[in-house]
Amino acid sequence: MMPLAQTYITDTDAEALLHDLVAIPSFSYKEADAVNFLVDWMTTHGYDRAFVDEVGNAVGIIGSGAHNLMLLGHIDTFMGSPSVHVDGRLLYGRGAVDAKGALCAFVASARLATLPADWQIVVVGAVEEECPTSAGARHIMKQYHPNLCIIGEPSRWDRITLGYKGRLILDWEWHGALGHSAGQMTTPAEHAIADIAHITQLVATLNADKSGVFDVLDITLQAINTGHDDSGHGWSKMTIGFRLPVWLSPEALIEKCREAVLSGVDIRFSAMEHAFLSEKDNVLTRIMRGAIRTHGGKPAFVLKTGTADMNIVGREWGCPIIAYGAGDSALDHTPHEHIDLDEFILSIRVLISAIERL
Repeated sequence: MMPLAQTYITDTDAEALLHDLVAIPSFSYKEADAVNFLVDWMTTHGYDRAFVDEVGNAVGIIGSGAHNLMLLGHIDTFMGSPSVHVDGRLLYGRGAVDAKGALCAFVASARLATLPADWQIVVVGAVEEECPTSAGARHIMKQYHPNLCIIGEPSRWDRITLGYKGRLILDWEWHGALGHSAGQMTTPAEHAIADIAHITQLVATLNADKSGVFDVLDITLQAINTGHDDSGHGWSKMTIGFRLPVWLSPEALIEKCREAVLSGVDIRFSAMEHAFLSEKDNVLTRIMRGAIRTHGGKPAFVLKTGTADMNIVGREWGCPIIAYGAGDSALDHTPHEHIDLDEFILSIRVLISAIERL
């Protein structure tokens, strides 16, 4: 027999939910235990429907109105297993900030709010957000067409994230004959250094008339290696990461990189995501600003240099979309990742007020 649904969720219940979810490891591709736990929690706490979908996302639905509010969080985390513990009002553990805090706030607030009769809320704990596949968001993108969407990512309880930079990864590889070090042949390392110089100059040219961290193209040399085989041939390999502004598409940057590199090298591209920037003034930002002010905050807007599921679903859905969640994003992926439980509860209050303003 199924247990009776709990009709009210206290702050202690919400904090226990977050603690228990953080305590379940859920690295990308290994989220099943956490997903099943969250679906069970939603089922026993009064959701109309809660289930694991075809790609492994945790999905909870409340209401059946014609208008849809999508609360899209992610349940997978970055690598590492810092100890899960509470110190005062700080909860430590992998995913506490990025982004189980935001996801649990979604789950609790959707259940606590008085939902207008003509609305439906869909809460998703998406899988594989922390890796290039983003299978969870890509699946959800095709299943729903919401009127409004909030992405669950940390931005502090009183700030609203409007945009994320895009992303592109370039894998570069050279193979060729070796020569004596006293000779004049170009070494594998020198081939790599020459091309990273060419690509760096390309980036500098593209950024010549740009300013501001969200408006420039960023480049990072993520790895470089050289070696040789028994046949007398050498090789060098590089991985270069780019963070793209709104004005530059991955496709355009790929063409420019192909023109910039030396002939005779092999280059491959992956993790292609367009940058995304939401409107500053729309019905959703007005609702959220009002909700933050209701609870004593002074709302502010944020632009992020990383990527999120907003990059994937934003262009497809074309609806008002923001990212929101308690926590300091500077703690993402760090060994001392933690969230202030008072801020977590405050973010739930804000989301309840926002839902009731629909």
